[in-house]
Amino acid sequence: MYVFVVFAALGTMGWTMPLPDFYSYSSAVGDGSGTEFSTARPGQITGVKVYEYPYGGQYINGIQLRYGNNWTELVGVSYYGNQEEMTLFDNEYIVQVSGKYYSGYISEVMFVSNHGRFMKVGQATGNSFNFYPTHDGSELRFLSGRQNGFALTSLGAHWAVYYSNTNTNTTST
Repeated sequence: MYVFVVFAALGTMGWTMPLPDFYSYSSAVGDGSGTEFSTARPGQITGVKVYEYPYGGQYINGIQLRYGNNWTELVGVSYYGNQEEMTLFDNEYIVQVSGKYYSGYISEVMFVSNHGRFMKVGQATGNSFNFYPTHDGSELRFLSGRQNGFALTSLGAHWAVYYSNTNTNTTST
């Protein structure tokens, strides 16, 4: 009887404990001058736009993420910039953000999806960074960092498992 009570109590505790969030943060790189930004929005990322300074391509001027069908506000600037865009397919998500930073600015950024597709923008000049989630099944949820009105000066990545609000369970009556 005693063994049954202990196992029943352990089983009940397991049922009432919340599932872990599986969140991780890739610390920002760059000098961090300027105004803070965050692209955090509800939903799943479905696209990325990156603006590159066209004269020598030494800086990432601006960035936007799309959640569902809606683009975030532009972080940084788009004028003077060559725009590159990556649209994600169904069941595709970002699993890696890499690049370079140099002389106070983000000089290159690359987004890699779970399907192996990637978009690389900028010049391979400076110190390398490589962001990725620490939990299996996690994906890029948003970016944060700083920008100074000309270009991005620092960049960090936030990762988590995405849970859809759709309920696929059916009940019968």
